Amino acid sequence: MPRPLATGQNGPRARAGFTLLEMLVVIAIMGLLIGLVAPAAMGQLGSARRTIARQSIARLATVLDLYRLGEGTYTTESQGLAALAARPADATDWNGPYLAGALPLDPWHHPYIYRAPSHRPGHAYDLCSSGPEEAGPEICDP
Repeated sequence: MPRPLATGQNGPRARAGFTLLEMLVVIAIMGLLIGLVAPAAMGQLGSARRTIARQSIARLATVLDLYRLGEGTYTTESQGLAALAARPADATDWNGPYLAGALPLDPWHHPYIYRAPSHRPGHAYDLCSSGPEEAGPEICDP
């Protein structure tokens, strides 16, 4: 036998709230939406990190060019990018520091890879990021 509706000042009052079935339907819809949107968002995050790595490499290449203008040559592989932040022992016309603070890391928190001379023809040096996996393909200066 159904319970009678309670009455308030403004007349009969129905029970408030959602049924269990309604809540399960909403949770299922939310789960489907998250399942469809999350992979696309993660893909965008990966491509954004690659773009940031390329932009950071381009900025570091500009800083290396400034170093070369002062010293007459790019840093050696043994000096590495550290020569941009602290004066190397054998530097003669060092006008740095060319980088403020610590050496930057790539978006995956790995140090940038600097090779001088370059392993590629037509380049004075290689400036690369190891990418998301240190064993994967490198992201290098153009």
